[in-house]
Amino acid sequence: MSNTLLMLAVLPGILIIIYIYRKDKVEKEPWSLIFKLMFFGALSCVPASVMEMFVDSRMPYFPEGSLAYALTMAFCSAAFCEELCKFAFLRIGTWKSPEFGYRFDGIVYGVAVAVGFAVLENILYVYQYGFETAIVRAFMSVPLHAFCGLFMGVFYGAAKQAQIQGKSTGRFIFLALFVPMMIHGVYDTLAFLGNTAASGVLLGFVVLMYIVSIRCVRQYSKDDWQTGFYPEGQPLSGDQGYGGRGQTGGWGYPGGQGQPGQGYGQNRDPFRDMGQDSYRDIFGGSGNPASQGSGYGRGPQTDHRRRPDAGTGYRAYPGQVQDGKIVLLCPHCRRGLRVPVGLGQIRVRCPHCGQEFTKTT
Repeated sequence: MSNTLLMLAVLPGILIIIYIYRKDKVEKEPWSLIFKLMFFGALSCVPASVMEMFVDSRMPYFPEGSLAYALTMAFCSAAFCEELCKFAFLRIGTWKSPEFGYRFDGIVYGVAVAVGFAVLENILYVYQYGFETAIVRAFMSVPLHAFCGLFMGVFYGAAKQAQIQGKSTGRFIFLALFVPMMIHGVYDTLAFLGNTAASGVLLGFVVLMYIVSIRCVRQYSKDDWQTGFYPEGQPLSGDQGYGGRGQTGGWGYPGGQGQPGQGYGQNRDPFRDMGQDSYRDIFGGSGNPASQGSGYGRGPQTDHRRRPDAGTGYRAYPGQVQDGKIVLLCPHCRRGLRVPVGLGQIRVRCPHCGQEFTKTT
């Protein structure tokens, strides 16, 4: 294979990965993980090929070009075997990864595995059939795998979020397999039919998938900062005490603006030595840190919404400390939440179930 053909076989997948990577707005995935998943995707071609040969050998005979032939080869062989193997390698490579902390991460992972599969498959086809095949597959077959990986990742990320929140993952796992298999099966059915009418419908289907997929990526990218898997816990009291009632009449819950008020507890602000940047990063608010014996009130311009630029979520797992916070599991609902470290023994209210519990941080 010439260098030009090799570049044409690899380039479409690389461009797709770069596009998805740029859309990961909150905390980008490390390239080492993305390359690992692309390798896993290429590796999944091996069991997928073995499964397809096994399924094909047990298929009833249908004339090539018939609807029955197209449906059985597309859905029972190609779509089922390939998407199942890609999903298996996706789960092996990412389910327990500490990097997996947002819904959009699932999209990045799913597309990376799918592109790895598509690139290896594309090299084999281009090597065998040449330049024209490289051009057609660059706009059709390689994006098809990316479409499947995208929707696999959407539901895979939802399954991970449900698992962390103590909910059932079965529905999302099913959809992470079923939706890509349907997309793949429809595409291959139209391709296997091979007539003029089917080719026209296939082109329209691919254009539709481009539109739907780009809109999906943009929407999930826009909403990514709101979908961190570990929400904030609310420290209520502790052996170091914090907060107070500000002169503007607001309670001293971290994250607001206002004038320093009279503190309570043991007359010590646990954030005194952290500095302004640490205070803002941990609680998403703004203003100067309170001094000893002072709380921090909430002024009229308070905005408690967490902003994309103010620390909106963490890739973390229970017990991990990151940026001044530790991830805890609520003993009542067994879901994750984050609280600042260094407060000693504190009572925490779980943002999921509302129950209170005591922990030492």
